[in-house]
Amino acid sequence: MVMSASREPARSGETQARTVSAVSFALGRRFEARYLRAPAPLDFPDEETVPENKRHLELRTLLYQLLKLAFADRAAIGCDQFVYWDPTDPRACLAPDGFVRLGEPDHLFDTWKVWERGAPQVAIEIGSRSDLPQPRWEDKLEKYRRLGVSELVRFEPKTSELRIWDSIGHDLIEREVLGCSAESRFLPGFWLVAQERELGAALRLAHDAAGQRLYLTPAEHEAEARRAEAEARRAEAEAHRAEAHAAAERIRELEAALERHRD
Repeated sequence: MVMSASREPARSGETQARTVSAVSFALGRRFEARYLRAPAPLDFPDEETVPENKRHLELRTLLYQLLKLAFADRAAIGCDQFVYWDPTDPRACLAPDGFVRLGEPDHLFDTWKVWERGAPQVAIEIGSRSDLPQPRWEDKLEKYRRLGVSELVRFEPKTSELRIWDSIGHDLIEREVLGCSAESRFLPGFWLVAQERELGAALRLAHDAAGQRLYLTPAEHEAEARRAEAEARRAEAEAHRAEAHAAAERIRELEAALERHRD
């Protein structure tokens, strides 16, 4: 007798299903149940090999570093991790170049699942040579709407273009950006395009609309601390020189007074 190939997996699945039980302590009692099939596992990958040019890598790394330094004590910071918003569909995902979820300190995570952690309030996209054409960008914009992000920032390095969408009435509406900066709805600062020595146009966040006080990266913060320390040493040395000069002047005055007294 020939056994059907389609029947054997069903038996195996049924056998596995009968061994599955659920236990609940609701209302102070133990609850057990047997199920007709085993749960179908879903895989939510935490990485994917995608080509990325070096400039794009440097731009998103700069963004991640300044966001982490500024907000890690009060927000989870992501950079190119998968964000999933549908627990039944692993294909429903995006990998923003940067995202911020306020309300908890930063920590290590492989992926971000909205149904477990909530949607990021802010997401950032940085354009690249392999970026999607405009019709496909509309598809991506729809995905961000489904994700539930409240502020979406898109920066195009080629043209220095800055665009922002805000969540209004369960829709993402593009905001009119006047001038070279735009205030963030959720972060204390202004998005703007700044010229970096090696990278050229780069997306930055500043405390002020004019960009005079940028949020710093760790390297910039360290350099700023070294400059402040050097300036403090110079000021201290100058104060010592002034004190020494004043002391020498006082000594000369005393010597002159003593000489007059002798005469």
